[in-house]
Amino acid sequence: MERCAGRRTGVAVELHTTSSARKAQQALLEMLDAGQPVMIGCDMGFLPYFDFGGQEYHFGGHAVVICGYDPETDQVLVADRDDALNPVSMAALGQARGSTYKPFPPQNLWYTFDFHAKRQPTADEVRQAILEQTQTMLAPPISNIGVKGIHKAAEMVPRWPKAMSAEELRWSLFNAYIFISAEGGTGGGIFRYMFSRFLHEAAGLTGDPRLEESAAEFQQIGDRWQELAGWFHQASNAPDPAAPMGECGPLLHTLAGMEEAAWQRLRGVVDSG
Repeated sequence: MERCAGRRTGVAVELHTTSSARKAQQALLEMLDAGQPVMIGCDMGFLPYFDFGGQEYHFGGHAVVICGYDPETDQVLVADRDDALNPVSMAALGQARGSTYKPFPPQNLWYTFDFHAKRQPTADEVRQAILEQTQTMLAPPISNIGVKGIHKAAEMVPRWPKAMSAEELRWSLFNAYIFISAEGGTGGGIFRYMFSRFLHEAAGLTGDPRLEESAAEFQQIGDRWQELAGWFHQASNAPDPAAPMGECGPLLHTLAGMEEAAWQRLRGVVDSG
């Protein structure tokens, strides 16, 4: 995703990983010393400013920006989703970067960016980006993603109680809530609110007002995803988390239908371009 966005904006984006904590820290400090903020991957479960209610929780697909370092306190300043900068010890940051928790161990990931050739994407590039997204959602290469993936989730999630203990089920439900809601960094609505804002901007870049209609449609879909996130959160806190599981399938099938209709309309818009 990062490299694709870079190609369409003239920004060279490189991803770096290493098994060496020392090498990762050295690269971080060198970039900070050069006045460059550093975007890294990390496990949010090791970041001390997150509160998981005293429970252990790990997600290694989290991305933050390190924007300062104090050698006297051996702390970095972390820019995350909140407004304030968060001081974090270098030791805690090292844990977060080197976490081995699956399914997304961050592998000391960091990014470098070269903005020398940056530019605005062309109208054709914007349309191509939207078209590629509609293709992935409507005709995915595997059934785990896109509209097919939502339908598949509708069939599989209600079966979770048969495959998990009550405690495992509770945390799986909470994890689904994190992935959909703003709590996990999606901006809420499983990124649909962000996509709606993108389509609003794309309408101006392409001069196609029909994209405004799709923007409004995905805003409404985001509202429905956010409602589902609330359901997952409520179910995770239920005395018996298995009890409400039968409600989830119809909710997901309904969302899949809304998604399919919205993506088909959007594909029609960009195809007729």
